[in-house]
This record gives sequence, structure tokens and C-alpha cells, in this order.
Amino acid sequence: MYDVKSKNAVEFINDDEIQSTLKYAAENKNNLNLMREILKKASECKGLSHRDAAVLLECEDKEILEEIYALADEIKQKFYGNRIVMFAPLYLSNYCVNGCLYCPYHYKNKHIARKQLSQEEIEKEVIALQDMGHKRLAIETGEDPERCPIEYVLESIKTIYGIKHKNGAIRRVNVNIAATTIENYKKLKEAGIGTYILFQETYHKETYERLHPTGPKSNYAYHTEAMDRAMQAGIDDVGCGVLFGLNLYKYDFVGILMHAEHLEAAYGCGPHTISVPRVRPADDIDPNEFDNSLSDELFEKLVAVLRIAVPYTGIIISTRENKNVREILLKRGVSQISGGSRTSVGGYVEKETPEENSAQFDVNDTRTLDEVVNWLLSTGHIPSFCTACYREGRTGDRFMSLCKSGQIVNCCHPNALMTLKEYLEDYASPDTREKGEKVIAEELKKITNPKVRSLAEEYIENIKHGKRDFRF
Repeated sequence: MYDVKSKNAVEFINDDEIQSTLKYAAENKNNLNLMREILKKASECKGLSHRDAAVLLECEDKEILEEIYALADEIKQKFYGNRIVMFAPLYLSNYCVNGCLYCPYHYKNKHIARKQLSQEEIEKEVIALQDMGHKRLAIETGEDPERCPIEYVLESIKTIYGIKHKNGAIRRVNVNIAATTIENYKKLKEAGIGTYILFQETYHKETYERLHPTGPKSNYAYHTEAMDRAMQAGIDDVGCGVLFGLNLYKYDFVGILMHAEHLEAAYGCGPHTISVPRVRPADDIDPNEFDNSLSDELFEKLVAVLRIAVPYTGIIISTRENKNVREILLKRGVSQISGGSRTSVGGYVEKETPEENSAQFDVNDTRTLDEVVNWLLSTGHIPSFCTACYREGRTGDRFMSLCKSGQIVNCCHPNALMTLKEYLEDYASPDTREKGEKVIAEELKKITNPKVRSLAEEYIENIKHGKRDFRF
């Protein structure tokens, strides 16, 4: 039975409810009047139910599709403005005991080079990331309780936060590790993590169990209920995601919206972020079984409807996607992207030979961070390295209440400009610096509160003269 508040995975991600939703959406795929009613409801910026969103995903009418895209961009601008949060993944270890059929880390893979960073190697990687200009990392590991226990992760977080190089500092460490216990989530909370991230891969239980035949990850319920345990442990910023291409995309689209609804209903706070990766080529993975099954056009529509359905959440797109796709998706609701990413263990310091390859997947956008920042500035966006909300305690329901009310802009806009100024002073190429200074000058004029604008101008002048880390 479907129960949005239940702590039981098969009740809050209920197969009967998803199948009923998909049937309802298919029956109304040509019901343009219903779609317009749903869009009118969505224009109030309070989100949509998974059932309404599924109807919009069926839309093939060009006129209504343009309305969907326009509304997605309007909602994104209302909640997040033209700011794009920047981050990078940091792979600590690729040892893994799971048998996931789509991931090269699976334990049977004898081709991939197995690596785990020492604390000294982590320091070198972090300095390399700081020298690019990054302030926010997402640490990634395979699942191996013996080689990569929670103690290793905690020690690594402490190391990362402790590294100060020139003007560099990692101010927020997000954590993407395997589902674990409430006790371990409490330890992560105490370590000062930002967002806890875990991809569901697919919400279709039968497919999930087929794709995860062995290892701890094979337990569908334990994995799906991980966000509940994290929130019960006090981690109020969690990030969800599915891997599109593993299953029918419509099923997983409805599933991730139901997961968001569950977290909102059960804990008063939906996911801080939702990631939308597509399957990419990887070592020892059958390309005929796992392809990029969503066309770019379909992917574009999916992201736009997701933005309309959960207007408050950050939507993340990684370097799995190429420049052209990422540029389109920025107009459809994406608010966070990675830049200059490496998906191999130790990849920021040393370039690997094919024989030493430890990458989890192929990167499609291989530009440097400065090239990505330059591109964002050229397309009318503000690259933001801000981590202020986390450090000011604006997390969980406190962040969501500000975001939903539209008040977050009074903090985020000046904070984004100040962190951009830091980047321009410390790391940018001359062309990027010139573009960025023009953007800052124009964007300061848009701050409507005169006191905030005046203080932001003062802080930015101080940054120019060598001071760092101002925030609202």
C-alpha cells in the first residue's frame, strides 16, 4: 500500500502507485487542456505531485513544450537566479565488494587499477583542486568495509578541511558513500559534512536486484531507506539521484519525485539536490546493455519537468554530459555543475596511462575549471563558489523555508559575487578576469536592498586588497 510517510521503502516507493501513475499519464498524453491546467498550477511555484509531473513528461505538443521550458527557466530564475554552483568530485578509493553490473568498480573487474589514497596523497589532490579555485568537493568511494571503513572517510574529511594552501581552502565537503547506519551518519554529521549524496540508480525493485546481484548494495530496502537514516541522524541536507539508462526512465522519474515527496512528508524537508546522470561508457561494462537510452531532446524535457515539479531543489549535471548538452540544460533548470573533473583515484595530480586507468566513467566535458567559468560568464551566468548557507546554519528546513519564500536571493546573490571575485583575484586567466569583473559590476546593481548592496561592494573591495571569506 502506498504511504508517503511510511519508513518502509516499498510503501513510500510503491510499485502499484508508480504503475498507476504511468498509466494515468499515458492515458492523458494528448489531453492538452489538462496539461495547461497543470502548468497553471505549477506557475504558483509550489511544485507538482508525481502524477501531474508524469503527465507533463508525456507531452509531445510543441507549443506546450515551449511553455514547459519557459516556466522551468522562470522558476529556476526565481529560486536560484542566474547563479551556478561549482564543485568537483574527489575519488578517494575504488576498492569495492559489490557486483553492480553497470559500474567498473564491481569486484569481478580485473582490468581496472585499484587504488586508495593515503592522507598524504589526499593532501596533494586537494591542493591541486584548490589551485584550480575549487571551494566545494564531493568525495566518492567504492564500498569496501575493510579497506575503506567509516574511520578512513572521517579521517579524510578532517584532512581535507585542514589544508590551507595560499588563498585556497575547501569550505564544504559533500559525501557520496554507500548506505550506512544511523550511528555512522551521526559521525559524518559531527565531521561537518555538507550534503550526504546517494544515488538510487533505479527505483524499480526487480531491476535493482538484478543489477546488484551481490554485495551490501544488493539490499534494495536498506539502500532506499538510507536517506531516512541520514535524516534521523541529523543530516538535514541530502542529495538524491538516479542513473538514467538502467531502466525505463519514466518509472525512475516518478520514483525520484515520490522519494522527494516522502522526505518532505516524513521529515519536513525534501532533497537539497537531485542529480540526473546518464549511463556513460566505462571499463568492463557491456555497452549493448547500458547505453545512453535517453535522447538529448528527451533528457532536456525530463530536466525541465523536474525543475517545475521540485522548484526548491538544486539540480546537478556533471561532466558526464558534453558542453552542448550542459548549455541547454542550464536553461532548463540545472543550478549546479562540476568543472575540471577527474573520475579516477588520484587523477588531479597524476595523468594515468590506459593500463593504470581507475576512472569510474568517461568524462565528456574535459574543459578546465577556468574554461568552464569563462563559458558560464559568456552565457550570462554567475559561477558561484559559495558555501555560506552551510556555514551559517542555513541547512535543511531553514534553507528550504528561505528558498521557497524567495528570500534566499538576499544571501546567495551577493555571496556568489564575492566568491566569484575571490576566484578572479586568485585563479582566473586574464580573459576570464575581464569578463568576470564586468559581470560583478552589473550584478551588484541588481541587489535591491541598499544596505546589502553597499556591504557587498565593501566586501568586494576588501577582497581586491587581499582579504578573503566574507559572507552574508
